[in-house]
Amino acid sequence: MINKKVDNISEALKGVSDNMTFMFGGFGLSGIPENAIADLVKRNIKGLTCISNNAGVDDFGLGLLLHQKQIKKMVSSYVGENDEFERQMLSGELDVELIPQGTLAERCRAAQAGFPAIYTPAGYGTEVAEGKETREFDGKMYVLEHAFKADFAFIKAWKGDAAGNLIFKGTARNFNPVMCGAAKITVAEVEELVPVGELDPNQIHVPGIFVQRIFQGETYEKRIEQLTVRQMST
Repeated sequence: MINKKVDNISEALKGVSDNMTFMFGGFGLSGIPENAIADLVKRNIKGLTCISNNAGVDDFGLGLLLHQKQIKKMVSSYVGENDEFERQMLSGELDVELIPQGTLAERCRAAQAGFPAIYTPAGYGTEVAEGKETREFDGKMYVLEHAFKADFAFIKAWKGDAAGNLIFKGTARNFNPVMCGAAKITVAEVEELVPVGELDPNQIHVPGIFVQRIFQGETYEKRIEQLTVRQMST
């Protein structure tokens, strides 16, 4: 069995440099690779193209990279609750490619499966389809979308083993599974790292074949993106 375990975050992120393209799992603040992002902030590498559903919030997640002007381009579906993301996009400081959420997921999955492109009906007849090949199938029009090409994919899972097998928990099982294996190198951080054989094979969501490096994260804040409460009736 190949041992994918690395001892620390520095070893896990070996090879990252300026002007690379990174994928980041997560949806909002759920299932984001907090330790990997924190280390990228410390390294202060620049000119990054980041593929992620959104860019976190102003003071957490990918928002930390945005504040340091480390991101050159965001490829995402949602500006969300990040005021700095919105400001940089509207001012022209940040190149932003907004993609329908399903298309974003499928372009990740195409890269994971080794497909060069997919056809999707999403976006046909809109600005999304401008300059792209379109084709009719069974009387319905589709847009050709190319698979992503990324240098690293940073993934967050609940539990994993030394072979890279992963189990996600709750809504953290969002963009993380489809980004595994969709880049040249997939780095998975987990809350609990166990020896090979301890995970029930029937519970594994992503097999280790899609992961090159795995490490146990040190701390996780697990913030709530939007706390919504209501008054109790008396």
